[in-house]
Amino acid sequence: MQQLSGQDAMFVHAELEGMPQHIGGISIYDQSTAPGGKVRFKQILKLMESRLHLSPIFRRKLVSVPLGLGQPYWADDPDFDLEYHVRHIALPKPGDWRQLCILAARIHSRPLARDKPLWEMYIIEGLDNVHGLPKGCFGMLLKVHHAAMDGATGSRFMSLMLDTSPTVARVAEAPPWEPDIPSRVGMLSKAYSDAWKMPGKALRLVGQAVPMWLRLRKGYAEHAFEPRPPAPRTRFQGRISPHRAVDAARFDFEAVRSLRQLCPGSTINDVMLAVVSGGLRRYLQARDELPTNGMVAGCPIDVRTPEEQMAGGNMVGFMGVGLCSDVEDPVQRLRAINQESRQAKAYAAAVGPKLALELTDLVPGNLLALALRLASATGLTESSVMFNTVVTNVPGPPFQQYFCGARLVDALSLGPLLPSIGLFHVVYSAVQNRQGTITLSFTACREMLPDPATYVACLEAAFQELLAQLPTSTPASSPAAATAGAPRKNTRKAKSAPKTPRSKAARARPRAGAKARPKSDTAADR
Repeated sequence: MQQLSGQDAMFVHAELEGMPQHIGGISIYDQSTAPGGKVRFKQILKLMESRLHLSPIFRRKLVSVPLGLGQPYWADDPDFDLEYHVRHIALPKPGDWRQLCILAARIHSRPLARDKPLWEMYIIEGLDNVHGLPKGCFGMLLKVHHAAMDGATGSRFMSLMLDTSPTVARVAEAPPWEPDIPSRVGMLSKAYSDAWKMPGKALRLVGQAVPMWLRLRKGYAEHAFEPRPPAPRTRFQGRISPHRAVDAARFDFEAVRSLRQLCPGSTINDVMLAVVSGGLRRYLQARDELPTNGMVAGCPIDVRTPEEQMAGGNMVGFMGVGLCSDVEDPVQRLRAINQESRQAKAYAAAVGPKLALELTDLVPGNLLALALRLASATGLTESSVMFNTVVTNVPGPPFQQYFCGARLVDALSLGPLLPSIGLFHVVYSAVQNRQGTITLSFTACREMLPDPATYVACLEAAFQELLAQLPTSTPASSPAAATAGAPRKNTRKAKSAPKTPRSKAARARPRAGAKARPKSDTAADR
């Protein structure tokens, strides 16, 4: 039997009313490449059934320790029913991109059933009116609870269902399946044993406090990082409603990479943070809501060691990166974000990448769940602002993929909202239609972002604003290159991106660089 880590269990306990904690995405496939030019639902069920043994996520569910004396366990579901989890639906008419986003938002807003394995898959037909897609495409919407995996393990989980050619690969025959169900006595015995180990774990963490304090002191003295003003309050802070909005903007990978010349030493993720910053700046300024101080993004970082790359569950740290949204000039904003990113990496390295993981292992599950519910009921979760939004990176495969022989032509990721953070961005890079594409998708509280198409226009305008700063001789600076590789254009009726009036006090803030750089999901050099 396998017990959840403290961080895995945190996503279970943090699942408050109207705030489900699952991740997922939408992928769209052209079935003309499949044998016979058609993929039938029974073929999908057959493929899924043949690969259930490749990941324990498929057939295991949560089991609670009696009296909440320990973190929950994963246990096989003896009543597992594949057809409960894989569902066949059709897009409501007119079957365009807007309808797909609305359907995805509604499905994503519903929590997963706790008495079943924590995943659902929806096969969606009726996409013929989505502009730019070949006729006969179908979509796959996948939801998996965050307790089961993070972005890094999610990419590997998806690859279990996909192939690298239209020919469906044969996998090793599944061994006989015997459900593994933990006993109540065994769980209580383990909880008793863990209670005796807790003081030793706490002492080890205390022993790490002095070296951490010395590293922080040295970092501040050497200006590797500096104190940042607190994150301002925006419309994306406050109580989260149970309703969601979903959409995405797409960019050519080479065009994004060419923008790094505007700031030598910057990364592709710095560029995407600059696009998010510019989009937020335009969106809020048009509503006369742009805060004086720069906004801050929470960026998850993968803290796995090379030996832990195949480990399941969550091994994620968090760092705060200033978005410098108070800087008007787009190039100066990118340079300021690059400095903020360097500082954030240096600070995370000084604190210790796994400190947060070890702290969550010390907190008893029942106390953490009670504390989170009390904080929500009393409004404490909305009283302070740590981050204005989340921006995470989910690297996709650098090769074409197929599902039951159907070619992957489009994909976007969906994330969970957190208390008082009503906007979640995912940067997903992959090869689609034989071209590199970066998709910037977002999940938002619908009351905080009622017009997602307008926000998409703001993100696209921020990207074009950066492209306009490139030398005219740069091929990627042309509008055609900027949109190359995007499988479709949104045909929704959206407001044009609002123009940004000039700010009186906008300026880039000089920051010192950093030496230590932890491996990062959101700020990795590419």
